[in-house]
Amino acid sequence: MCYALVDTPLGPVGLQWEGGTLTGVDLEPASAALPTGETPPDPVTRQLGGYFADGRAPFDLPLDLGGTDFQRRVWAAMQAIPAGQTRTYGAIATELGSAPRAVGQACRANPCPIVVPCHRVVGARGLGGFAGDTSGRKLAVKRWLLTHEGVRNL
Repeated sequence: MCYALVDTPLGPVGLQWEGGTLTGVDLEPASAALPTGETPPDPVTRQLGGYFADGRAPFDLPLDLGGTDFQRRVWAAMQAIPAGQTRTYGAIATELGSAPRAVGQACRANPCPIVVPCHRVVGARGLGGFAGDTSGRKLAVKRWLLTHEGVRNL
């Protein structure tokens, strides 16, 4: 498993991969998560850079997300949300025959935020949370990502 820090408009982001497959995106890399000295696969850096240049740029990367069957279903539903649009936890829950809280927990467990766009999932009356937080820096990151993609009603 390889790990590297990349500079983004959000600050340093940690990328984890094995071979050419992305396995993790860390929005708040800890100082203990030291880079391996490897360079991320070119498609990863190219597509991430493309996204930060244009919030509507798509991702088409090989991913190894792990997770439960339910989590993978939620993550697939998130990947179907076009850039610049949002869906509520409740709408995804209805689609999957589940509950909004379970969808939120699957969003929180997403190992590759940004690439698997959990930031596009919002509450019925507001942003909801992001990566387990309902305030602070992570919610500011969610707001930035949505604004970057062209979402205006935050």
